[in-house]
Amino acid sequence: MSELGVIIDPSAPARASVPAVERMPADLRGKVVGFIDNSKNNFNVLVEEMSDLLVREYGVARVVKQRKRAASVPATDEILREIRDNCDLVIAGSGD
Repeated sequence: MSELGVIIDPSAPARASVPAVERMPADLRGKVVGFIDNSKNNFNVLVEEMSDLLVREYGVARVVKQRKRAASVPATDEILREIRDNCDLVIAGSGD
């Protein structure tokens, strides 16, 4: 006779409601775009290229760049406040 194991269902119960997510603006002209760099290799290089492109080709007014201390730690409250208070949209990134 074989021994039966325990089966555990790892799925979470469905939420009653999902928080609203704002959509990306249809037009980037005049907008302020923020980048949160997670400090991995090469993301800062990509941010520089993307920033130039966004300003030159899409009319972005300004780019705010913030860099986390390390990929393994969350962004500080100061970084999050600056991004929240100054940006119309944010791109959080990873390099390597």
